Amino acid sequence: MTDPASPTTTPRPDLPEAPDAPATAPPPATAPAPTAAPTGRRPFAAAWRALVALAALTGVALDTIESDDLGRLFGYFTVQSNLLLAIACAWSAHRAWTGRPALSPRITGGALLYISITGLVFHFVLSNDSSGFAMTSERTPLESVANHLLHTVTPLAAALDWLVLTAPGGFLLRHAGQWLAYPFLYLPFALIRGALLDPGTEGRYPYPFLDVDLHGYAGILGNAVVFGLAFYTLALVLVLLDRVRPHPHRSRNRISPPGSGPLK
Repeated sequence: MTDPASPTTTPRPDLPEAPDAPATAPPPATAPAPTAAPTGRRPFAAAWRALVALAALTGVALDTIESDDLGRLFGYFTVQSNLLLAIACAWSAHRAWTGRPALSPRITGGALLYISITGLVFHFVLSNDSSGFAMTSERTPLESVANHLLHTVTPLAAALDWLVLTAPGGFLLRHAGQWLAYPFLYLPFALIRGALLDPGTEGRYPYPFLDVDLHGYAGILGNAVVFGLAFYTLALVLVLLDRVRPHPHRSRNRISPPGSGPLK
């Protein structure tokens, strides 16, 4: 007989016995966390951008050596636009060398527009005796080298960088208007600076078309409208060309993946 105080349970034949609990598996070894695939270093693009930045800085340095008025020198749009280009190219060169994402087309496109303005205004206006705004003077050998670097070499190098080393389609229509902020701010800067200097001061106004003594404020306003429309047209042309130009050869050294903006 079975003791009623300690009943026994008879397994039912129609129910399978519960299997033994499996042994706890050892925790897997810690695997390294996945890392994002690198964009890819672009040494040729980095080297080209570094050379462009060096050319701009060299031109400014040579002008600094020959200048006896640094305030006047750094008040020129030429010097300012080359410094902006040097910063953009050096920054972009670092990103290309380390395989990081490219700079925004808003930044690089602005630098391209400003240096293009520098080159075009110099060659078609300031060096053209028939323009009415010519600025011709004797230059020392160092000033001549600086002049070629700042007005010819850097604009052409920036244009080649945009056309050869970048993918098209990054410039947007709204960028054309945004890029004009700096040229329009340069106008009051030049006029206020000139107003604070004594009449007759050499280089009181940086360019003949901004010289209040020659044209008066009404004339300066007219010149600003003409040049402003020309600059906006140039910006629109850059946007249009960026949309229709062919894609450069895809290679390891390209500045940006397909579909990215230009001048990276």
